[in-house]
Amino acid sequence: MKTRVLGKSGLEVSAIGFGCMGLNFSYGHGLNREESITLIRQAVERGVTFFDTAEIYGPFTNEEIVGAALTPVRDRVVIATKFGFDIDPVTGKMSGTNSRPEHIRTVAEASLKRLGIEVIDLLYQHRVDPNVPIEDVAGAVKDLIAEGKVKHFGLSEPGAQTVRRAHAVQPVTALQNEYSLWTRGPETNGILQACEELGIGLVAYSPLGKGFLTGAMGKDTKISENDFRKILPRFTPEAMEKNQVLVDLLRRIAVEKKATAAQVALAWLLAQKPWIVPIPGTTKLHRLEENLAAAEVELTVGDLAEIQRAAAGITVEGQRYPEHLMKTTGL
Repeated sequence: MKTRVLGKSGLEVSAIGFGCMGLNFSYGHGLNREESITLIRQAVERGVTFFDTAEIYGPFTNEEIVGAALTPVRDRVVIATKFGFDIDPVTGKMSGTNSRPEHIRTVAEASLKRLGIEVIDLLYQHRVDPNVPIEDVAGAVKDLIAEGKVKHFGLSEPGAQTVRRAHAVQPVTALQNEYSLWTRGPETNGILQACEELGIGLVAYSPLGKGFLTGAMGKDTKISENDFRKILPRFTPEAMEKNQVLVDLLRRIAVEKKATAAQVALAWLLAQKPWIVPIPGTTKLHRLEENLAAAEVELTVGDLAEIQRAAAGITVEGQRYPEHLMKTTGL
């Protein structure tokens, strides 16, 4: 597996990471603990060194799974997790954001225990907290770094100005924002520009459009009630039918490259900047292997220009989140 460095931080990770959320959270068809541990270890065997989790996934159980899976290879991997929500420890219910400095410390300590590690490689603020100045958030993580409990600071879904303010207090290693061929906001909202200027890496979550860009879903797909895509505007039958044109574009390029639509989608992301690292998730070994093989798919300047021209003529149907969830981002 090829590697990449996230910005100017020196944090080197596999060119394609593993988003662990879907192993047992959100998609309604997760794996049990042992199956999840097995798949994570199979990812390590295939060269993945970058694993992404969060306290909210489960909640709490995803971190425990990731920690158990990676304990035997701790010295070979980078583990990222996140804070930023108020979560009832008994019911697991979330009641809004919470990035108060004392809460950040409490969450970091709990995450260290669940993961079974002595230091968190990359700690993200999961969502910007409108009630806490970002300078206070950055300062709290800076203290944790000084104490040796955290190595690197990250932000997820912040606005560009928030990034600059945070970076002035504690250098930001990585931003985790949604970025793919059907979610190209980072190109126009200042995020890629800020990353370039400040030397910050971009970790692209949902690089396969939450599964849609693989071509495995369509207007006739029945989404279960416990799958969070059920509430997403882009996953109505009408939206999926209209957005099929994007999958058709990927498939056309894929045929020429003897690849799959998913591999072209990931290769396109990798071709945008050398400091972008996608973190697709999966519950299937063959999909994991398919995703990782995308690092070997070479898109030429001509290929990229063709994708750009074709994509420019496509209007993606539906917002990526319903309105109430869009408000939780800083974008």
